[in-house]
Amino acid sequence: MLQANVLLVDDETEFASALAERLRLRSYNARAVFHPEDAIAAVQSDPPDVVLLDFRMPGMDGIEVLKRIKKIDPAIEVIMLTGHGDVSSVEEAIRNGAYAYIMKPLDIGELIMKINNARKKRNSVS
Repeated sequence: MLQANVLLVDDETEFASALAERLRLRSYNARAVFHPEDAIAAVQSDPPDVVLLDFRMPGMDGIEVLKRIKKIDPAIEVIMLTGHGDVSSVEEAIRNGAYAYIMKPLDIGELIMKINNARKKRNSVS
């Protein structure tokens, strides 16, 4: 049985592709996109349970993508990924509806736990 439907959004293509593969090996339905606009289109066409969203991307930052995702479907849970310990950005993300955040480099066990908890929260709202 497949776990959560996960959309990974990160402009670091090797990182995003490798993480999506690691999640698929754990029976998650994971797909990666590398541009903010592609994330918005993916959420509109095939809404995921959980989005893993990088804070810093060229063109449109993670906070703006988060806001747009929440406008499309407020029940989609978003976990922010950051390689920078910017507390004010994390606080802003939480205020705008992010479920959680994880610092890079990722601990896969922590990530799996947060994905599962986010999916449970989404399913309890839906």
